[in-house]
Amino acid sequence: MDINNLVPWMRGEKQVPVRRGAQEPVFQLKHRLDHLFDDFFESFDRTPFEPFGESFGAFSPRVDVSENDEEIKVTAELPGLDEDDIEVSLAHNLLTVSGEKQEEVEDKGKNFYRMERSYGSFRRTIPLPVEVEADKVKAKFKKGILTVTLPKTAEAQRQARRIPIKTG
Repeated sequence: MDINNLVPWMRGEKQVPVRRGAQEPVFQLKHRLDHLFDDFFESFDRTPFEPFGESFGAFSPRVDVSENDEEIKVTAELPGLDEDDIEVSLAHNLLTVSGEKQEEVEDKGKNFYRMERSYGSFRRTIPLPVEVEADKVKAKFKKGILTVTLPKTAEAQRQARRIPIKTG
């Protein structure tokens, strides 16, 4: 038996076609998935490597939005902040909550001294689904929880309509 028959690239004159780059279907699929994920995470102003928005000292508060027939209520968790550190604004049906978090921890002992500082600003913009009465918006801050109540306009309340659900 000839040793050349045991080595795959030495058998005869056959050459195996190789696809590389953008022509390969797997590469195209990967490229499309990358774009899909980039577009998805871009809509949340985050990247896949920062899923919770708190990497590298950034701070992104958790926000809940609820709605009933009369109002929209936005609740944001802002632990460690004071009301002076927070700004709430409303323009063009966009509610914006922004602020800056500054924290300093100092620890002194007999043979040591430790000082830790962390700073971070945040900005969350929430699009509102209906017109609200801007002059009647109220914001309340208690124990690290910001609650913004936005009363709907009379027109928006009239447009709200419940649709009955039938079974069967």
